[in-house]
Amino acid sequence: MQTRRSLIGSILGSAALTLVLAGGAFAAEPVKVVATFSIIGDLVHQVGGDHVAVTTLVPVDGDAHVYQPTPEDAKALAASKLVFVNGLHMEGWMDRLVSASGTKAGVVTVSQGVKPLEFTREEAEEAGENNGHHHHIEDPHAWQSVPNAEIYVANIAAALEKADPANAEAYKANAAAYEAKLKALDAHIREVVATIPEANRTVITSHDAFGYFGHAYGLTFEAPEGLSTDSEASAQDVAKLIDQIRTEKTPAIFMENITDPRLIEQIARETGTKIGGTVYSDALSPADGPAPTYLDMMNNNISMFAAALK
Repeated sequence: MQTRRSLIGSILGSAALTLVLAGGAFAAEPVKVVATFSIIGDLVHQVGGDHVAVTTLVPVDGDAHVYQPTPEDAKALAASKLVFVNGLHMEGWMDRLVSASGTKAGVVTVSQGVKPLEFTREEAEEAGENNGHHHHIEDPHAWQSVPNAEIYVANIAAALEKADPANAEAYKANAAAYEAKLKALDAHIREVVATIPEANRTVITSHDAFGYFGHAYGLTFEAPEGLSTDSEASAQDVAKLIDQIRTEKTPAIFMENITDPRLIEQIARETGTKIGGTVYSDALSPADGPAPTYLDMMNNNISMFAAALK
């Protein structure tokens, strides 16, 4: 009888231990979140660490301007607790996807609080942008300024802390550590730009994605295509840019990882200007490339600019 009682007690004790362990494992399950494109996905990962499971919709080397969502994207949204978007009209397809998915997830605009670069309707039309009936159009590429990326990180941390208060301290610590790296990156970019002769600080890229970079760090960016890659460069705009490159003797032009290289190659042939390499504007590279993280992307870009413009 005693042996039987001991056996039953042992079984019940094991069962209770199993329930406790299962409960602990369940509590430790990462929060499912979605990021619209790879740059935002990396920032969310830097803040969330092991406490979040990030699904990124637009893949590395992908173009968020013209992305076509998939049924798998809708499923990812439906299963997520938070959805992180850039905002500033970057992801024109996102509202439809949120509606189609039926998700109950909170949508977090990571650019909230950024002072956007704006163009009047006339400036936008001159640049080839179709902005409908809006009097102003906003440049969505705010992450190209590192101080803006700090705002992104603060917004991401605040959203994660609210959604998952049990791990709030971890999110705060991760954000603080990463913000220190961003401040160091910002200082490094400024130091490098200071070594580039002022006469050489004009950069030609495929589309107009580096306005915030130029505004923050004192470079001038020109591009045959406008703010969005779905706006085609006119023959007149290309001819004007070619004349400008010849007049100013621009030392190099750059391709982007998300755009068709043929237009830049044509401009290089007609002006005799060398192609300074590939820079990363709206998407990260694969893990084995030069820009698998935001920090790597910004370091790669300033290195490419400096090497060609010096």
